Amino acid sequence: MKQLLILSGKGGTGKTTIASAFIKLSNAKAYSDCDVDAPNLHLVMSHTKEPKRTDYYGLPKAEIDPELCIRCDQCRQNCRFDAIAVEADYRVDPFACEGCGVCEAICPVGAISLKPAKAGELMLYVDDAVFSTAQLKMGSGTSGMLVTEVKKQMKTAAKDAEIAIIDGSPGTGCPVIASLSGVDMVLIVAEPSISGISDMERIIKTAEKFQTKIAVCINKYDTNIENTEQIEVFCQKFKLPFAGRIPYDSDAVKAINNAKSIVDMDCAAGRAAMDVFEKTMRIFLDESNRYSLWS
Repeated sequence: MKQLLILSGKGGTGKTTIASAFIKLSNAKAYSDCDVDAPNLHLVMSHTKEPKRTDYYGLPKAEIDPELCIRCDQCRQNCRFDAIAVEADYRVDPFACEGCGVCEAICPVGAISLKPAKAGELMLYVDDAVFSTAQLKMGSGTSGMLVTEVKKQMKTAAKDAEIAIIDGSPGTGCPVIASLSGVDMVLIVAEPSISGISDMERIIKTAEKFQTKIAVCINKYDTNIENTEQIEVFCQKFKLPFAGRIPYDSDAVKAINNAKSIVDMDCAAGRAAMDVFEKTMRIFLDESNRYSLWS
């Protein structure tokens, strides 16, 4: 299975909009949404069956047995996260607890133990295609581990799929690192703004560390032609394949608001996305050497 990952250095660039268009255009039999903090690909992709839901357990949380507790206060004094409070009994705030285990180790009477804690939910849709996604519980960590599970269940359920399209999360944090692991190519969706250019450069440098192919496209390019040209010059300077431009299109907004992809209707953004898709797939399926910022 060859994996195409779609990323952006910041939120709001249109990453999911382009990912959904690529899934429709390629008739992908396997795809996933790895933005586990705020998944939204399912809003555009229609599925007739309910997903298989699986609880995801991240780091354990401490629990205090009030019947064993002798109120020595050692746990509260040694908790660097201030997760232990004293009311009628000593209790642990599960949102503040990081599961480090110091309280369990220091308790003289064994009143504290680490318990598995639900940190999110995995969802797997299987009908005409396999769609893997997840929702991280609010306030939970280990988003990178959950992303790994999302990709793992997609590959397990769609063993015969030749191509998988992955909608990643914005930024350069843990979920992005987990998304990048093992993919064959990354398409960076850039936004022609000052912050968009800066964040594009950061995510490109991050992706380059994984020695994978990298290509760039620009969404809403006509909102700032000068910055669009600056992005294209950057790609030329570092010999990064440029997959094309997509204009700002009010019809595209209407399509998304109606739970459709931009290629489900005849609009300027949809036509441009088709051209970007064709160029991206040529790069994706090319077996030549990887691209590097340092070459």
